[in-house]
Amino acid sequence: MDAWLEVLEAAGPAMVQDGGRAGLMHHGVPPGGALVPEWLAAANRSVGNVWSAAALECYGRLELRLHGRDAWVSVDGRASRVEAGGQFSVPAPEAGVVRYVAVEGAFDVPEVLGGQGTLPVARLGGVEGRVLKRGDVLPLGAGGGSREALGMALPLDAEVRVVLGPDLGRFGTDAVEVLLESAFSVSPTSDRVGMRLRGPALPQADEGSGLSGPMVRGALQVPASGEVIVLGPDHPTTGGYPVLAVVIRADWGSLFARRPGAAVRFRAVSVDEAREFWRQHAPVYGAAPNPSS
Repeated sequence: MDAWLEVLEAAGPAMVQDGGRAGLMHHGVPPGGALVPEWLAAANRSVGNVWSAAALECYGRLELRLHGRDAWVSVDGRASRVEAGGQFSVPAPEAGVVRYVAVEGAFDVPEVLGGQGTLPVARLGGVEGRVLKRGDVLPLGAGGGSREALGMALPLDAEVRVVLGPDLGRFGTDAVEVLLESAFSVSPTSDRVGMRLRGPALPQADEGSGLSGPMVRGALQVPASGEVIVLGPDHPTTGGYPVLAVVIRADWGSLFARRPGAAVRFRAVSVDEAREFWRQHAPVYGAAPNPSS
């Protein structure tokens, strides 16, 4: 191990995350990956890594030390040069719910099932499938890529665009109207599995006849209580609650970056519009990732 990052203190949850594990849902493995992919991309590209390289997803303050060599280090896409042996702090998130810390060369943690990111629900990836703690050591790969600064401010107060369906028949006749005309807020009980929203209950017409089916990130699941749960990167691969709508891929970051208490309003768009919004949005990653990742 020629170079590594040492965790001196972790005052809040932090874990290794990357671009996720696409294509394994048929094995019961959710895609995982960064909660806010745009911010992961900005952090990585600013230190010369590919957008999806392993970095730190931080929910609280961190104290870190770099060992073995000098390297570019980025916090939320703002890069600075850190000398070997240098100690630096990562403040707790302010505008959004997370920060991303990328280091030139990326974290060389073991690849598990095609990814390096932490999947807490399965206790795999990252460092032993868990959040980081004092004394953890993260080996670094070789650096040398081309650095690129990105302006990655996300509209955290913008309407979240959704495609309606697929289970419209399992809801009351005014469920769509309630969804699109009401104000919701992010519940503090939200996590990487799903963002829970506080707001009016959505009326269901379902009598429990729906079969369990495959789930996707961004799906608006609605249990019998009428609460809206937007599935996150660590979502279950199947589920039986009806899905009223799905957040478009281009708006994942804008939604999931929001802190508890933040406002959320929805706007319906067509599938063709969703594809066009993604076409406009994808270049922030450099080589555009698969929309399903």
